[in-house]
Amino acid sequence: MENVVFAIHLIIALLLIGVVLLQRSEGGGLGMGGGGGNISGRPASTPMAKLTWIFGAAFLATSVTMTVLAARNSAAGSVADQVPVATDAPATEDAPATPGLKPGADLLPPVATDAPATPATAED
Repeated sequence: MENVVFAIHLIIALLLIGVVLLQRSEGGGLGMGGGGGNISGRPASTPMAKLTWIFGAAFLATSVTMTVLAARNSAAGSVADQVPVATDAPATEDAPATPGLKPGADLLPPVATDAPATPATAED
C-alpha cells in the first residue's frame, strides 16, 4: 500500500512541477504584477491555475496519507531500537594509547578527595 501511495505521490509531484513551470510569468514576483486591468486585482482563473490547485491538493492528500501510513507502521518501535548494542570489549594492544592515562583508567574529572599527595610549592 505504501509503495502505491509513494508512486502516486512522485507522479503528482512531477506533474505539479511541470504545470508550475508551464505557467506564464507575470513578472514582479509573489503575484505583484499583471493585474490585467481588473478592479478586484485578482486575475482570471486559467486552466493552468486550476490544474495547479488540483495537483497541489492531491500532493497534500498523498503527503498526509503517507504520514498516516508511516505512523501506523511505526507502532512497533524505532529503527534505533533494532540496532544491536555493542558490549564493552577489552582493550587490545592494537588500540592507540592515550597519553597520561593508565590502561583501564576512567576519563572522569578528579574529585575533591583526589588531592595531590604533596602540597604545591611556590616553584610550581
